[in-house]
Amino acid sequence: MEQLNLPTYQVNIRGTREMPEIFDFLRRRYVALTPEEWVRQHFTHFLVDHKGYPKGLLANEVALRCGEKTLRCDSLVYSADMHPLMIVEYKAPDVPLSQRVFTQISAYNLLLHVDYLIVSNGLQHYCCRMDYERQTYHFLDEIPPYPSLLPLKDD
Repeated sequence: MEQLNLPTYQVNIRGTREMPEIFDFLRRRYVALTPEEWVRQHFTHFLVDHKGYPKGLLANEVALRCGEKTLRCDSLVYSADMHPLMIVEYKAPDVPLSQRVFTQISAYNLLLHVDYLIVSNGLQHYCCRMDYERQTYHFLDEIPPYPSLLPLKDD
């Protein structure tokens, strides 16, 4: 698999050369090792190991219902009360992060109304914070640490 612009971690792979699998520590099972899954596993480990995201507040491959249609969100980050805070959309390293990718994650956000959106192909990562009051968004220079996602509590 391709070297990514993400920290490495102790990868756990099994299976055959034709059908390799990688262990997903959030789903607690092996899944098919595709280029997109390679990115997902590295990115979720990055969030937990380097940005302080609680493992128990992340979920991979979350189904969303929109009428008769089911959409599948790559990763969701939740608050302690299980309110969605962030959607993460992954693409394989050879897939450019085009307007189509941003349109896809925006469709998920119509259902979830989260504060943060991230798209990554493992080489490039874009994170934006939604500003619903002004009906706009702001791209951030880096992926924020988990504690900064949470609203400040009044004393």
